[in-house]
Amino acid sequence: MGIVSLLKNTFLQPANADVLELPPETALNINFKILVVEFADTVESNSGENLAKILKTKEGLSVYYFTEAFNKSFLNLESRTLFDLIDKGQDLIDKTGADVLIWGYRDGDKIRINFQTSLQYEKRDCAFTSLLDSLYLPASIFNEPTTFPSSIGNLIYGAIISSLNTPIKTQKIQKHYLLKKIISKLSNDDSAKSLSIEYLPYIMNFLGIIYLSYCAEQNKDKDFKIVKNLLETALKHQDLIKDPIHLGCIYYHFGQLYDCASRQLNKRVAPFYKNAITYYQLAQKYLSKYTYPYDYGFISYKLSGLYYDYWRQKEDIQALRDAVFNLREAEKIFTYTQFPEFWATIQGELGRLLSLIGSLTNSEDISGVAISCYKNQQKIITEKREPLEWANIQENIGEIYYHLGKNNDDRSFLEDALEYFHDALYISENMSLEDESKRLTVKISKCNQLINML
Repeated sequence: MGIVSLLKNTFLQPANADVLELPPETALNINFKILVVEFADTVESNSGENLAKILKTKEGLSVYYFTEAFNKSFLNLESRTLFDLIDKGQDLIDKTGADVLIWGYRDGDKIRINFQTSLQYEKRDCAFTSLLDSLYLPASIFNEPTTFPSSIGNLIYGAIISSLNTPIKTQKIQKHYLLKKIISKLSNDDSAKSLSIEYLPYIMNFLGIIYLSYCAEQNKDKDFKIVKNLLETALKHQDLIKDPIHLGCIYYHFGQLYDCASRQLNKRVAPFYKNAITYYQLAQKYLSKYTYPYDYGFISYKLSGLYYDYWRQKEDIQALRDAVFNLREAEKIFTYTQFPEFWATIQGELGRLLSLIGSLTNSEDISGVAISCYKNQQKIITEKREPLEWANIQENIGEIYYHLGKNNDDRSFLEDALEYFHDALYISENMSLEDESKRLTVKISKCNQLINML
């Protein structure tokens, strides 16, 4: 199997979109820190060290090889050891400041590579790669860096760059720029022509991730079709996949693809929503909450956003209820003790969704639950640490009380609304936020008018 023929058969070519590029002097100063952990190997081998040597030749990377000995039995990807894997990886990332951590694990005559990043299962995650996404390659090609196929080196390079969580604008530009160059190299390299077909689904899955990472924010049908072709090719060879979690990852990326399309392509929106939801739910059958809870929970979080967007299009209240259900599923996994910031985000979004349902159904009980969720959010977002965000939550709670008071001619609800609006106004005035202060003053005035009419 020649990788170049695979790429050409699936139309993997760099898009002709204009790419924001950094000035050369700026780009040279942006290097992403990559930590290659000594591979878990059953034979004497320098496979991890050799990969680190190969990656050190790649533009935009600062590569470090970690040799400190520790038990790596958790790398079997079994659900019972998954928490140990995530915790150890996060510990290494925290200690070293790595942007991407690379795990390697020998499985028979193959090496399996996985990529871990900080915030991999958080709202701020801006990458498509799961820790469970696995790239299987022949162990023999890692024996000598000088004979390592360049196309496989670039595939791993692309997998690293696409795994990056880069919220900083200059880093996002650098990531996009490097992906463009990598895709160009991959589409013109025939150095892995002897690789067996058994590796095909894993390679095509990562090619899909790489190209999706490159084109996710563009609104072109051509890009959408390229990623779809790559993932479909992986799916057509699912008989070669021995572990069902890898099939789940492919369905997960199909969901991400249609999710992006629903936001980026301004036509056929309803089918995109439907397909995204279908594929996400299919992925959850393989990545269940009892075996791989983080992936299941993160998919639930994504599903909630899709159902909310669908409600905005169709005004179907059941979609809002489905959005709440999926947030509750995510809430069970991303708990207050283990994921405080993400938990607070979930609480805020639950407050928003439940306040909408409460308003649409004029339900005091649902509105009360929405208020409780907002107050839960304030366990993390405090007035002292994040005064503006705290004030926004106070305003949201005030809005719920205002609508309850207005709809039910209830003075006590309106008085509660006044209290929350005044709290928010106090913060806005202290921070000299003129527009916010004016908006809150108007709300307070309306509240007083209603109270005076009762």
